[in-house]
Amino acid sequence: MVRPQRGVWWRLVLALVAGVAAAGSAVALLATSAWLITTAAAQPPVLILLVPIVAVRAFGVGRGVFRYVERLAGHDAAYRVLGETRARITGRLERIAPGGLSGRRQGDLLARLVLDVDAVLDLWLRVLLPVAVAMVTALATVALLALLLPTAGAAVAVAVLVACTVVPWLTARTAARAERRLAGERGDVAASATETLLTAGDIVAFNAVDDVLADFSASDARLAAAERRSAWSAGLGGALLVLCVGGASIAGLVLGSTANITGAVFAVLVLTPLALADVLGGIPAAAQLAIRVRAALGRVQELVDAPEPVREPATAVALPRGRDLEVKHLRVGYSDDDVLDGLSLDMPAGSRVVITGASGSGKSTLAAVLLRFLEPRDGEVLLDGVDLASLEGDQVRSVVGLLTQESHVFDTTIRENLLLAHPGASDLRLWRALYLARLGVFVEGLPDGLDTMVGEHGARLSGGERQRLAFARLLLADRDVLVLDEPTEHLDEETGRALLADLFQAAGRRTVVLLTHRPDLAPTHARRQAVHLP
Repeated sequence: MVRPQRGVWWRLVLALVAGVAAAGSAVALLATSAWLITTAAAQPPVLILLVPIVAVRAFGVGRGVFRYVERLAGHDAAYRVLGETRARITGRLERIAPGGLSGRRQGDLLARLVLDVDAVLDLWLRVLLPVAVAMVTALATVALLALLLPTAGAAVAVAVLVACTVVPWLTARTAARAERRLAGERGDVAASATETLLTAGDIVAFNAVDDVLADFSASDARLAAAERRSAWSAGLGGALLVLCVGGASIAGLVLGSTANITGAVFAVLVLTPLALADVLGGIPAAAQLAIRVRAALGRVQELVDAPEPVREPATAVALPRGRDLEVKHLRVGYSDDDVLDGLSLDMPAGSRVVITGASGSGKSTLAAVLLRFLEPRDGEVLLDGVDLASLEGDQVRSVVGLLTQESHVFDTTIRENLLLAHPGASDLRLWRALYLARLGVFVEGLPDGLDTMVGEHGARLSGGERQRLAFARLLLADRDVLVLDEPTEHLDEETGRALLADLFQAAGRRTVVLLTHRPDLAPTHARRQAVHLP
């Protein structure tokens, strides 16, 4: 899921090389400066100091330049990988939604698709690249010190080994529990916040503000506790790293004081290990972050691995021309329970079918089957004699359209909400759909007409106006079979009855399947052949 494509690898290699050059310049800057200051103290001829002076300038400038290149190439590569990952995940979710996402809270899904997927950036920018740069630079530093004094090089090698193995292991071990909890706690907080915002009006109306805020505070407290534990582990890793670097510097001081070396070399042996504090400083954080990244990507992978509610046919047949729908001995369920058992329906093209039943009787399940969001356990649904199982999901949904009780209205203009169903449609077609849905006069009276903003979730429209806008969008999509799943659920009786009358009239020759527990709101001629689900 996070493996880079071929065109990204050279950017990663460039980032690695530039990162090593930047870190190496930092180490070389300190080593050269130590040699220069110590040598200059003896007041030698100035010609002896010219080369190290130029080297100090070169390493100082080079450090910034190479760091810029490393950040530019690394972020470019990481964001390309992130984009590819998001595209693959979105494509996968398109195949499993909505049936494969049942039971998952909106806020938690949002956290997985945004926060958890962003862990791909951390994986490359804060885990893999920093560790690789630190390893290469540390080895080069050890080799340099070993050339000057083998025993000092060995002592620094031990410190580097401890810093690269023991320190990250201890950091990860102490942070493991907190890091595993962080992704889940963030998802819970995001879910609580999302649900609270979406239901704020009902929460206030039922005087449940204190209880909701108490639950949200409890979730936030658990997240804060996990973050404090994570911060404590990060501090422990940083302290251990400082001890390792300090120990390497002290080792250079002790070993160099007894060796037959010049004062300038002695200064290099003592001060150069201190530069490793910056080079190796990202390793404890990378070890800690690796656990968080693993947990976050695991949550994303869990979502991606969710079973598909519908299995696409290996070879789809051609879409039939007729629009007769027939349901034969349909059996559909979740887990071990059947919601629909032995249902049979005959819906000729242009017919009006009202299917009633209490909540939980299987009305929405039937809608999901008709749109091929769910696969029946037994029986079949025929479209002009062709089993839906032999058609691709997109083929079915090019014929069958859906209007639900909560059809989403986007926070944009009326025009853009309509164009979602038919991109590129002319204004004439948009107005025709609005007038068929009995919303044209209302929109025409607005100051901005089609360019009127509807607000978040259509907040600037009434419930009936939102449903009519959603129905106009469905008419603009020009589907031959319209499935209306509880379209009057949140409307009063008068508005609901007027809406259904207009929907049935605007449907024209299309087949209309109304799923409702309020059949009395449907037109009289449509109720005569109502089917009741037990």
